[in-house]
Amino acid sequence: MIKLENITLIGMPGSGKSTVGVLLAKDLGFRFVDTDLLIQEQEGSLLKDIIAREGAEGFERIENQVNAQVQARYTVIAPGGSVVYCPEAMNHFKEISLVVYLRIGLGSLKARLGDLKARGVVLKNDMTLDELYAERVPLYERYADLMVDVDELSLGQVLEQLEKLEEVRRIGK
Repeated sequence: MIKLENITLIGMPGSGKSTVGVLLAKDLGFRFVDTDLLIQEQEGSLLKDIIAREGAEGFERIENQVNAQVQARYTVIAPGGSVVYCPEAMNHFKEISLVVYLRIGLGSLKARLGDLKARGVVLKNDMTLDELYAERVPLYERYADLMVDVDELSLGQVLEQLEKLEEVRRIGK
């Protein structure tokens, strides 16, 4: 068995992937990579502008390509919430990392999120947040090695939950 050296955080926009990821990386002495920033850097545009220009399918092609090429060691990786639509990228993350799903309830998610389009959230056919949530949750669950419920937890509490996981402690050694 290959020793996993990375942790990938997946979940809905607003679940805390980037914020928790930075804190977890700092605590483990790891690097942190937000793949949405890699996409913006490669394309020279903000996510919302890429989606407007390329459409949802075009954005997913770019997202899949960028995420499937992430090379990392001792890194916490935070891809965008739509990465679960990209099988090549998700299989890559499964090979190089422990995949942790930051699970948030729909009610808590609605309280955290503002304008989805301004955030650069991929919405197909003008779907609602409820529809997006229902579509993505089974995908997050399929790819996750572990799940951490983040509902009503502070950032510190989420970090504590992650650090208590034996699999995370093993990677951090």
